[in-house]
Formats: sequence, C-alpha cells, structure tokens
Amino acid sequence: MSYPNLHIRFLGTGTSSGIPMIGCDCEVCTSNDPRDNRLRSSIMVSSAKTSLVVDTTPDFRYQMLRTNTKHVDAIVFTHPHKDHIAGLDDIRAFNFFSRKPMELFANSLTEEALRRDFYYAFAERKYPGVPEINLNLIATDPFVVGDIPVEPIEVWHMKMPVLGFRFGKFTYITDANRLDDEAKEKVRGSEVMVLNALRKEKHISHFSLNEAVSLVQELGVPRAYFTHISHQLGLHEEICNELPEGIELAYDGLSLNI
Repeated sequence: MSYPNLHIRFLGTGTSSGIPMIGCDCEVCTSNDPRDNRLRSSIMVSSAKTSLVVDTTPDFRYQMLRTNTKHVDAIVFTHPHKDHIAGLDDIRAFNFFSRKPMELFANSLTEEALRRDFYYAFAERKYPGVPEINLNLIATDPFVVGDIPVEPIEVWHMKMPVLGFRFGKFTYITDANRLDDEAKEKVRGSEVMVLNALRKEKHISHFSLNEAVSLVQELGVPRAYFTHISHQLGLHEEICNELPEGIELAYDGLSLNI
C-alpha cells in the first residue's frame, strides 16, 4: 500500500503539568536547554494536501501561534483527559477563516466528555462565535482524513481505553501503560513510532522509560521517540545519552519527514 509523504511536528511533549511545572525549582524545570521546556503533548500530521492535529491541549492556542499554523482540516482525539481536550474552544479561529466547521474524530468516551465540557458548541441554539464542529464517532476501524490514512489502535491507560493512531508508516501512542497483542500487531511494521515515557520510576497508568524502551525493542520498530515526559525523567540531553541507538526523547518543535 502506498502512503502520502507525511510531515510530523511535535507541538508539545510534556505530561499534564507541563515543564517547567508551576512552583518547581528542580534542575529540569530551571534548565536553560529549550528542549527541557515542554507544553502538553500533541502533534500535527501533514501531507501536501491535508493537516490534522492529535489532541487539543490546554496549550493549543499557543501551539498554533508559535508554529504559525493557518489551517487545520481536523482534530483527532486520543482520550478525554483534560490535558488532551481542554483547548478545543480555540478552534473558533479556524472556523472564522475557513467558514466551515472543524472535523473532530473521537471515540464514545471522548465524545461524552466533549459534549459535557463544551456543551455550548452542541447546543440547538448557539451563541454567535462558539466553536463550529462536526463530530465523527470512531472506534477501531480505519478512516481517512483528506489523503491521510488513520488506523486507530486501542491501548490501555490503566483501565481506560485510549486510542493511539497509525498514519501509514508512523505510529503515535500517548497515555498508555499496556498494549494487547492485537494492538502490538497493528504497530509492527512501522518505520517510526512515538510512545509515552513519563519517568524512570514505574507508574500506575504510563510507561516508564525502561518499559517504553522494552516495548519498542519487542516490536522491532527501527526509530522511536518518547513523549508525554515529566520533569521527574531528567534532563533531555542526559537521558538521550542513556538511550539505545534509534531511540530518542522527542522535544517541542521537533519535525520528522516520513
């Protein structure tokens, strides 16, 4: 199967509190290395014809401004936690310039949260200027956004099902601590994958650094980047020097061509 050439841009690579974390004076939060400054986790996936964003974090507005993004065709959601949906209101700017609703793709759990938190966007009688959206309900069946193929991959965030996504040769998984065999098979064959690696210590609902490394090696993916990183993991440069060949920490602004 042929896939369009894709450009991946990391809009944010931090965990729910971001880095620096409010009130923290640790060496990571006070680092002068810009790679240690992390907004909440999100990516933009673009082809020559189409662009989509995975998750609208609380930093969504700033992420769009600092990347000078003028157009987005769709938002694809991984799950309903606040650090992944809170910025949805700011799609209003795209509505204004495109003069059409934003296409949203979400599973039923995320749909429930969106309808609750952004009830005014779903109202029968809307106040002028509220977000205009077209919500597409997804599960695990593949779909297409413009010319970008999207294959959902159900993973586990403790007991919550979360959607990772495979875009051709590239796989993106955040907020997970377990993949079933079926999910692993969907990832195999990827040329590049992104996986969450919260910290070195074990966590109840996220992969630790060693767990993430082990999964990448088990799946045989040649290039991997870790995201959803907390200040507890350590300094970007030091951790990258500890990682096996082919595995790196992602950072805000990192771009990949696949």
